[in-house]
Amino acid sequence: MNITRYMPFRDLEDLMGNWHLPWDERELQFLGGKKWMPAVDIEELDKEFLLKIEVPEVEKKDLHIEIANGMLTVKGERREEKVDKKLHRKERFFGRFERSFALPENVREDNVSAEQKNGMLYIHLGKTEIGQAPRKLDIKVN
Repeated sequence: MNITRYMPFRDLEDLMGNWHLPWDERELQFLGGKKWMPAVDIEELDKEFLLKIEVPEVEKKDLHIEIANGMLTVKGERREEKVDKKLHRKERFFGRFERSFALPENVREDNVSAEQKNGMLYIHLGKTEIGQAPRKLDIKVN
């Protein structure tokens, strides 16, 4: 089951949207040199889906999780250290990120929790039975 939104033209749009940049900057931006996207693993367990998102050095105050219209969106920012040291190499990416995932039909939006530990964000998406009998509401008459 795939719960990520597939955007087939994202890379092409990124490349074409920056056609005016020199080739080395375009290549860097295309490969993620100016943006970063945390890696995500999605597991399906008996009673839930578990999203494991790598967010090292991202503070809790810089992470935001929203659920609306059947979509789960995780936003955040990894801030760059401002240190006056002589760097010999810099390979880590910094800046804002946003990841969105379409929720499967059997996920209960009211049963979602998140925790962060050891540089990982764990999002638990509780399941419900598909085809479960509809809940009946009592009608009150005045």
